[in-house]
Amino acid sequence: MSTSTTSAPPPGTQERPPTKAPPRPARTGWRRALRKDWQLYSLAVLPLLFFLVFRYLPMLGNVIAFRRFEPGGSIFGEDWVGLRYVEMFLSDPTFWQVFRNTLWLGGLTLVFCFPIPIVLALLLNEVRRRSLKRFVQSVSYLPHFLSIVIVAGITMQMLAADGPVNHVLGWFGHDPIRFIQEPEWFRTLYVGSEIWQTAGWGTILYLAALTTIDEDLYEAARIDGANRWQQIWHVTLPGIRPTMITLLILNVGTFLAVGFEKVLLLYNPLTYQTSDVISTYVYRTGVESNSFSYAAAIGLFEAIIGLVLITSANQLSRRTVGTSLW
Repeated sequence: MSTSTTSAPPPGTQERPPTKAPPRPARTGWRRALRKDWQLYSLAVLPLLFFLVFRYLPMLGNVIAFRRFEPGGSIFGEDWVGLRYVEMFLSDPTFWQVFRNTLWLGGLTLVFCFPIPIVLALLLNEVRRRSLKRFVQSVSYLPHFLSIVIVAGITMQMLAADGPVNHVLGWFGHDPIRFIQEPEWFRTLYVGSEIWQTAGWGTILYLAALTTIDEDLYEAARIDGANRWQQIWHVTLPGIRPTMITLLILNVGTFLAVGFEKVLLLYNPLTYQTSDVISTYVYRTGVESNSFSYAAAIGLFEAIIGLVLITSANQLSRRTVGTSLW
């Protein structure tokens, strides 16, 4: 029987490992994801087109804030005028009155409309009867699905001189109050209707955030002797703090963008003293008076202020509580 022997390599030589073929370049991650989930990505096409057409392309029109625009002429203006329109509204006392009204309405809306959904979500979270909780949620959500025109109409009908509110005041011997015509009542009416319309819907995000809090944290707090208020303060509120900070930053960014539609529907020339805001002033100046370049300059100023506010709020939140949008 013969056996086959493997010849050993010559002395002084080292056997080389087999050479491997060079690896093929891996396909880029985004292409692989696009091929795999193209159906899901196709759902984003229409929203992206919406933002492109109605949000980003109109930014090109801001150039008329520095050019003289005439209806029927070039959409980018005729002659370059520099900062002429900026100087005009900065020296216009009407603009500064409108700016103060915007700060008032924006500040009151932020102070009252931001914390109320948090309080309502905490109260709903403590309700143990599921049927009662669903009923309260449904009742508080309903105003959100009403159009602003309907909300404004209900507000004006309820507060009219011969409306239900004045009828109730008459039972107590009080004279009718002209809520819609009195300038000092407009801010109260606006903020009150805004709370009624948005408070219930705003609780959805906070109720969703409450479900992510670990129940073991509540159990540990109870073992340590914490009562229900202490559990809310030390467990619940820290648990929803990222959501609170994110929404606060977004609300600060839209601080000057007070609801144009509702103000336009509720105000009248008698209440311009307290109700006229930047958005309605831009509408009257640009659309009704055909001063498009002047209106564009004011709108650009509002956008810059909003950008500064949201950036400052984001930086302040990152440094103080460690939570930010970017």
